[in-house]
Order: sequence, then C-alpha cells, then structure tokens
Amino acid sequence: MLDKELIVSAPGKVILHGEHAVVHGKLALAVALNRRTYVRMGRSADSSVSLNLPNINTFLSWDLSSLKSLMPAYAIELQKVDKPDHGLVQQLREFLGVPEGSMENSTLATLAFLYLYVSIFAGSRDWIGITVTVWSELPTGAGLGSSAAYVVCLSAALLSARGLLSSPVNGCHVSRWNREELEIINKWAFQGEKIIHGNPSGVDNAVGTWGGALRYLSGDITPLNSVPILRILLTNTQVPRSTKVLVAGVKDKILKFPAITIPVLDSISAISHECEKILGEMATCPTDKHYDVLEELFDINQHHLNVIGVGHPSLDKLCQITLAHGLHSKLTGAGGGGCGITLLRPGTDSITVDTVIKELEECGYDCWETNIGAPGVQLHCTSSVKEEISKILWTPSSGNHQNL
Repeated sequence: MLDKELIVSAPGKVILHGEHAVVHGKLALAVALNRRTYVRMGRSADSSVSLNLPNINTFLSWDLSSLKSLMPAYAIELQKVDKPDHGLVQQLREFLGVPEGSMENSTLATLAFLYLYVSIFAGSRDWIGITVTVWSELPTGAGLGSSAAYVVCLSAALLSARGLLSSPVNGCHVSRWNREELEIINKWAFQGEKIIHGNPSGVDNAVGTWGGALRYLSGDITPLNSVPILRILLTNTQVPRSTKVLVAGVKDKILKFPAITIPVLDSISAISHECEKILGEMATCPTDKHYDVLEELFDINQHHLNVIGVGHPSLDKLCQITLAHGLHSKLTGAGGGGCGITLLRPGTDSITVDTVIKELEECGYDCWETNIGAPGVQLHCTSSVKEEISKILWTPSSGNHQNL
C-alpha cells in the first residue's frame, strides 16, 4: 500500500441555475469549477499521521498507535454504513478536545480527515503512517464547494493508500478512476461532508467527484452525460451572508405572496430546464446563438433572484460593470453578497477581461478567470501539477505545529 506518493485534485462547484428554487422542489444545475483543491499524500518517515494545511497555517501530527486505540470493536462495520458513526465521531471530538457544535474551519477539517482515515483503515492490519498536505485555490465559506473538494480528495487518496482503488496513472498524465470506483469515492466524501456540515444535499461532493455538470431535483442527483467547457469570471464580492437567513426570507415571501412568488420559482426551474437543453446541444456543436440564449438566461434568472429578495447591491454592481463591457452576470449560491459568475464567450478578448477584472478589484472584489464544466477528481503525476501548486505541496510545513 502507498508505495509511491499520491497527488489528487478535485474541483469546486457553482450553481449555474436554480438557486433557492431547488429548496422548494425545483430543478437546479450545478457545475464543476476549475479552481481546485490538491492533496499530496506519502508515507511518513516514522509511525505518525500528519496533516498539513498551509492555507490556514496549520500542521498537526498524531502517533499512529494513539489513532489505532480509537478503533471501535465493530470496526469492520464502518465500511458498510452510509452515514458517519456517531460513536466514533464523539471519540474523535474527545481525542481532539473539540466541543460539540464547534464550527471552526480548521477543527472541522481535522475532524473529517481523522474520521475518514480511521474509518477507511478500519479492519486493516496494515495501518500506515502518512503525511498529507492540502492546498486549495478555493476560498472557504464562499459557497464554492471548498469543503467537498477537500473530502473528495482525501477520500480518493486514503482509499488508494488502503489499496481499495486502482492506480490509473499511466506515464506523466492526469488520470481518472472508473465509474464504480468513483461511486466509492463519492460515498466516503459524502460522509466527510456530513461531518463538516451535518445535513448536506450531496450535490457538492457529487460535483467534486464526477465533474462536468449535474442536475439536482427533489433529492435526486444525476450527472449530465456531456457538457461544454465554458469560460467565466468568478467574482467574490467579499460580502458575508447567511444562507439560513436568505432561505428563510424566500420562504416568508412564499407565505406572504404565494400567487406572486411561486410562479417566479417555477420560472427559475424552467430556466434550469432550458439551460440543460442548451448545454446538451453545445456539447457537440456550440454556436453564437447558444451563447445568446445562455446570456439571456443569466439576465432573466438574476432578475428573478432579485424579485425573491436574495440580491444585493454588491451583486448589482457586478452586473452593471460587466454589462458595460457587453458581458452578462448573475449571482451563484445563496446570494445576499457572496459570489457571482460572468459568462465569457470564446471570442472575448484578454483586454476586455483584464479591464473588467481591474474594475471589479477596484470595488474590493476578488476576481478570477476560470472555466466551468471541469473534470472531477483526478490522480496526477508530479509533472502534471501546475508549478505554483507543486511548490506549495513540496514546501516543508512552517505553520502552527501541534503533536497530539
């Protein structure tokens, strides 16, 4: 097991259409964002398990024997469940000194890592010491699936280290696992998401695993067969928001004005259906007319989202700045601030893109050019990783060290 280092990456996600309507049984489309989380895993020089999180300046290390002592008597049963084992979660909380209800990012990331490590190696006589370094291009708490990308990468790497997945790398290429193995990765990643979020939908980890785009309707998640890669600008307005408050606000509008609000949600769902159809057509032969429709759907949906009360002046500003340059934008996720996406046609020149990014950054926003429809979880050889990412993954840890 783990005879060589593993490098795994997984994408973030954005909601293309269907925000808030999905809560009320309508269709939503989620797409993989090609800003990725990377995990490098190798054997440790001693019998320790180490987690290095340079994004948050944290390095933690545990003696292997102390982790083995946490293994419950029913260890093998951990391989069979589809939800986290409450007893093991409580043991890990006590082991880490984490109080119930703690929501600190580093704490939840650590708890998820240890749960996956102990559970995946449950029943094995060959526990191994490992060193794991994680680096993400995704901001946390922005609704971009950063936690899901993290647990998808961990699940794939740990399952590979345990010998439960194949090693598909052939030469210096990026490789993917087969469908059956991706199902296994997704199952474990969903458990990791439950450790972090409690009751997630499963959309984020599914996007991180499968990539491309998927449809979510009343709890059913279905990957789309083929989708085009679309250029976008991703903008983080830096305005904090509460998803819980925004969802409650939409519910309140439904109760107050059902004859007005419900048709708006139906229209948002119709936008998702229309977009799904267009994406299917674009996968084989994209045309300017397809981009015309996508831009119009962005505009209509953004207006609808303002109508149901989840817009924000920062998002209005984003739409105004981009439209002045002939580009079309909408919020993605919960709204009320947070992030927005701007569609870029294939012929959009770099001067226009750079000008828009500069104007958005002058508003205090973070902005990146990237694409959506990206591949899901991948196994890399060293040379296939971007140089700037490699430097971070191979830099010795220098954060806050704790040996536990």
